[in-house]
Amino acid sequence: MDILFEAEQREVSAASAMTARREKTDQVINVYTVELIEGVTAMAENIDEFLATYSQGWTLERMPAVDRIILRIGTWELLYNDDVPDAVAVSEAVELAKVLSTDESPQFINGLLGRLQQVKPSLLA
Repeated sequence: MDILFEAEQREVSAASAMTARREKTDQVINVYTVELIEGVTAMAENIDEFLATYSQGWTLERMPAVDRIILRIGTWELLYNDDVPDAVAVSEAVELAKVLSTDESPQFINGLLGRLQQVKPSLLA
């Protein structure tokens, strides 16, 4: 989440942010983090379209940046990562929002990802 957030805030690609993180720190970036960043980046257009379509009353630009990144990660795990059960993808996104965002964010994220989970078959058809 940190790398995707940093990339958006600095207006650089997620790959560039990840490379910079590796070069400037001794932080080890695990394999799943790389897979997640590459997956979210590869499917960004579809993910943002789904989020914009199903987030009633909220444009992507109006959402807090942290919520937007959490939703992108949750949507990728929900729709494109078969290794993560749907309920786990939603639950982890909600937990991230509880820790990192506003008091209203967990409910919003749960509702939006829950809706995407309901319509998942039609989104992937």
